[in-house]
Amino acid sequence: MTLENVNLSRRSLLGLGVAAGVITLTACGSGSGSSDDPLVMTVWGGEADRKTYQKRIDLLVKKHPELKVKLQLIPGDSYPQKVQTMIAGGNGPDIMQVAENVNVYSSKNQLRPLDDLAKSAGLDPKKRFGSIGSIYSYQGKLYAIPDRSGAMIVYYNKTLFEKKGIKAPTADWTWDDALDAFKELTVPGRTWGYGGAGWWAQWWSFVYQNGGTIIDANGKPAVATDEVVEALQWAGDLVFKHGVVPTPKQYADMGADIGGDQAFANGKVGVNTTGFWAISGLAQTKFEWDIAPLWRGKKQAVTAFGSGLAISRTAKNPTNAFKAIDFLTSPEAQQQIIASGEDVPANLEVQRSDAFLKPAWMKTPVDMNVFAESSSFVFHEPFIPEWNEMQTAFDKGLADFWLGKQRDARAALTAVQKNLESIIQSAG
Repeated sequence: MTLENVNLSRRSLLGLGVAAGVITLTACGSGSGSSDDPLVMTVWGGEADRKTYQKRIDLLVKKHPELKVKLQLIPGDSYPQKVQTMIAGGNGPDIMQVAENVNVYSSKNQLRPLDDLAKSAGLDPKKRFGSIGSIYSYQGKLYAIPDRSGAMIVYYNKTLFEKKGIKAPTADWTWDDALDAFKELTVPGRTWGYGGAGWWAQWWSFVYQNGGTIIDANGKPAVATDEVVEALQWAGDLVFKHGVVPTPKQYADMGADIGGDQAFANGKVGVNTTGFWAISGLAQTKFEWDIAPLWRGKKQAVTAFGSGLAISRTAKNPTNAFKAIDFLTSPEAQQQIIASGEDVPANLEVQRSDAFLKPAWMKTPVDMNVFAESSSFVFHEPFIPEWNEMQTAFDKGLADFWLGKQRDARAALTAVQKNLESIIQSAG
């Protein structure tokens, strides 16, 4: 699942729907720059995203009146095809939102490397964004500047934890600590300890915690190794061996399209691991809840959900485009991301500010510092050009495993490994 689809299916923050078509908005400055043509900026999402991006663009134009920006919001399911068609026609966006499939574009020479522009602007990605500063890199070149980025976190039912006498989860929890808590929280047939880890973002975190990797340093798939097998087996055993995660049938019995996020909100599971977006569905819960960092394995590692801002190869004024990106990822503009409840700003200064730790819309005491704490645990997902094909290989190859029809993680991953070897080109 790419982030575009995550935005549609998992990030329906504040209950707002997806745009039905391309929405175009314009913010104009004085036109005193080197070109009268506006910068075109493409993003995906819904109405909440449109409003927040526009507020940030308005601040940009106020700061730099010589710039003009035209915002195009494109539905996530058609976003990749739309922007690639624009680039192929020589009219690509000047600024474009990208996520896990960033290198689908960069490998086709559709994005402009940003290293020199960042250096000229004095933007230090590591200083501004921490460990994710270079996450959108490919073959040693930076292709996007982080814009939105929040680690996967633990949501836990405080009421249930206190009732069972279980201490709140922390980053120092081990796999054994987590399993022990899940068992204590589970009441067979009624409530389960954990929402599950069948999504790549969840079980891959366990892989990297266990010292494994999905793609090795030479660009080759490495999913049949002991470390990856052990991590996947642990995740699967939570469902079919220990019974602390609902089976697919038990989820289906809860209702249509019910997963960990909804089951947690309904009090059916005591712990859920997911992103920032789940907060919006917890406003009416009948129990107290809070968030915590993900537990650890042999080491700490966690997935980050986010997106970056890139410049297409056909951009007519890359210098102005980067000037805009520089401002849009600055603290002043990034505060709008959390002020509207849209997402987690990638800027670490904002993550550590009162604007983020105590947002005006948050009515429940929540330890928002968890996001900044988790930022140092983030591992770099393999954003390879074959990202979409790789995800399809996992979806098909592990389908029976997650249904309980195939209980052997090694056998499942050995088959996936062979498939990946046939579709992934080595970067070495």
